[in-house]
Amino acid sequence: MTRPLVLACGALVSELRAVLAANSLLDELDVAYLPANLHNRPERIVPSLRQMVAEHTAASPPRRIVFGYGDCGTGGLLDAFVDELPDAVRLPGSHCYEFFAGTESFTELHDADPGTFYLTDFLAKHFDALVWGALGLDRHPELRDAYFGNYSRVVLFTQSLDPAVIEAGRAGAERLGLAFEHHHVGLDRFADAVVVDVRTRRSAAR
Repeated sequence: MTRPLVLACGALVSELRAVLAANSLLDELDVAYLPANLHNRPERIVPSLRQMVAEHTAASPPRRIVFGYGDCGTGGLLDAFVDELPDAVRLPGSHCYEFFAGTESFTELHDADPGTFYLTDFLAKHFDALVWGALGLDRHPELRDAYFGNYSRVVLFTQSLDPAVIEAGRAGAERLGLAFEHHHVGLDRFADAVVVDVRTRRSAAR
């Protein structure tokens, strides 16, 4: 049977490897990652995934594909691409914040304050490159209030309890001039979504 293929965002490398290893799936799948900086250019996500699917399936029989993405700002284009494929699925939720925190918890926090900027472990650790630098604030810090004037807080959803990650999230919030909240969400919800998407499809194909 052709090995399933997981195509995921580079921002999920550590978490996805941990989940696959914990569930003895690393040796049963092929996994490839797209650059994490596509987080800032969602219009490039589907074209990049389309190219990657072609590269990984051109010389093989049809195979199951699990996309390690939410909608991630593609405006439904990722779902349309998934529907084109004979056996494909993406992770549930609109973005990584939702499938890490869970839909109920994320929705509750978002409804309480829509002016929230979210971080994960990866985004907190790479705040300079993926937030501050990507928005040009390293060159034009005076634009901070133009970008974030309608935000009131930063919420950090941590997958680990690394104090350095929490401090990085706090420092990022200070640089943005926003209040800081930390919610430890772990990997349970993410693991549930990944394992269900992989294992149920493997079982159905046998």
